[in-house]
Amino acid sequence: MRLPQARLDQVLDRFHEIEARMGAASDGAEIVRLSKEHAELRPVAEAVETLVKARAEAPDLEQMAAASDREMAGLAREELAELEARLPELERQVALLLAPKDKDENASAILEVRAGTGGDEAALFAGDLFRMYQRYAQTQGWRVEIDSVSEGEVGGYKEIIASITGDGVFGRLKYESGVHRVQRVPETEAGGRIHTSAATVAVLPEVEDVEIEINDADLRIDTYRASGSGGQHVNKTDSAVRITHLPSGIVVTSSEKSQHQNRARALKVLKARLYDQQREALDTARADARKSQVGSGDRSERIRTYNFPQGRVTDHRINLTLYNLAKVIEGEALDDVIGPLIAEDQARSEERRVGKECRSRWSPYP
Repeated sequence: MRLPQARLDQVLDRFHEIEARMGAASDGAEIVRLSKEHAELRPVAEAVETLVKARAEAPDLEQMAAASDREMAGLAREELAELEARLPELERQVALLLAPKDKDENASAILEVRAGTGGDEAALFAGDLFRMYQRYAQTQGWRVEIDSVSEGEVGGYKEIIASITGDGVFGRLKYESGVHRVQRVPETEAGGRIHTSAATVAVLPEVEDVEIEINDADLRIDTYRASGSGGQHVNKTDSAVRITHLPSGIVVTSSEKSQHQNRARALKVLKARLYDQQREALDTARADARKSQVGSGDRSERIRTYNFPQGRVTDHRINLTLYNLAKVIEGEALDDVIGPLIAEDQARSEERRVGKECRSRWSPYP
């Protein structure tokens, strides 16, 4: 695999053009847009510069390897061998960086965590998962806002929906969608027996208003009194909002104190779900993957297992097993799982790209 030099020059020309425009720009909106593109393109440009420099060294080393000075020629041949061994990896890294990205990679996200099979213990586990994502978001500098919550009878959550705002949220958390299984002695178990429970996680890209249009005539909006814990905390006004999207049957709720905020949050979640439906309709493979991952919330349909007695976390999609469960569930070491998932996804994307090139090259059809 050898990337065309013209393609590499195109990347560097664009990067230098952005740098020049940033220095001359005075409009605030343009500066923000250019800064974002500069930040996205910088790692690509740096990788391209490394590759271009390595390619340029090869002819000089070949010339030195043919020199009459044996010592110099020997050193040159060693360096040339090292360079030739390094070039394929540099080419691969640049190819991955230049590969088409999911346009939602840098988007903020809607996180939905729901208790699956396992009763009260499933709700407690859903609470643990949500706290894991909350703490992970803090380490990334992201902001978490709860949109809707239904608490469990003994703690945790039957369902909790939150917005996570920041750069690259969806690109990292999208791998969390699916059924998460826990094996541990529940707080609700007096006999000390290990139980297996499950919770489902769905991560949807948060969309801008221009990306999805909703006809007001397609909405049924109901207000109701939010439940509370009693006493002064009981909501005495009909501030909670339930929005039903009639064509799709999607129902979203928000139950904070302000009816105006609840309506806005519910619409935001509705747009995210409708947009995710569109993404699934356009990408059958992704739709099948998501259905097989999230499923019905049954314990057998799992992407990851958290085994507390052994302190073990296993991601079944890539057969990854780690023995740092305490740090993972605290959000400190979640990257130890997400990182390999991203690497595997990139490797598969590269395999598909190379396979497509080979089929195109050998196909008898134009």
